[in-house]
Amino acid sequence: MNIAIITGASSGIGREFVRQMDQAFDKIDEFWLVARRKDLLEEIGEQTHHATRIFAMDVTVNLQLERLENAVKKADAKVRMLVNCAGYGVMGPFSGQDRKEETGMIRLNCEALTNLTHRMLPYMRRGSRIIQLASCAAFLPQPNFAVYAATKAYVLRFSQALGEELRERGIYVTSVCPGPVNTPFFDRAERTGSTLAIKKYVMVQVQQVVAKALQDSRNKRSKSVYSTPIVGLEILAKLLPHALILKCIRKMKI
Repeated sequence: MNIAIITGASSGIGREFVRQMDQAFDKIDEFWLVARRKDLLEEIGEQTHHATRIFAMDVTVNLQLERLENAVKKADAKVRMLVNCAGYGVMGPFSGQDRKEETGMIRLNCEALTNLTHRMLPYMRRGSRIIQLASCAAFLPQPNFAVYAATKAYVLRFSQALGEELRERGIYVTSVCPGPVNTPFFDRAERTGSTLAIKKYVMVQVQQVVAKALQDSRNKRSKSVYSTPIVGLEILAKLLPHALILKCIRKMKI
């Protein structure tokens, strides 16, 4: 049995991956949907043409990831797609943030993603693909978004290195690095701080980001960056010293 596993599937970018993959992936037998909210997973499962299995769980809990791995083993399933979308961000000065939220961000955005990826690799075959949700925040340090940007830098570098390791096995890894996306992400992120005003002007729709990510994954690209402003940001982050960029950010209105 061929399966696709999508974490963070209950809302936002993860939910959109389910929707678009459901339309395009005819060689997948089942979609395994992972998130904490069972009701939302059941809702999207009812809207999906593929057979689905619901895993209402917290991916930061090792025992629950073990339960997911055991289900893969018991079903004798081949993981053809792993899409790691679970994650969150918190804005505002680091010293003023709740410590549990900051360290929880690291556990979810980095540790859980790494743990699940490692667990699923034995069940992947030539042609399997991994999509890891990073962010354009990975391109440079971001004051008042310090931990989130650092976690996404980890996701990007880890994914690039892993992709090179797996290339000979015919397993391809794509890290997705969107800019601001119109999803519920900012509902949580901006409770304790706000983003640069300029980011609101480059906000894109989730459908566009996911469509580009799936296309880049099919084309075996290691990175997916949507929209001209974000491509420009990546180029600037490579060409200019980060200290100079951070100085410019300090002068911007928040």
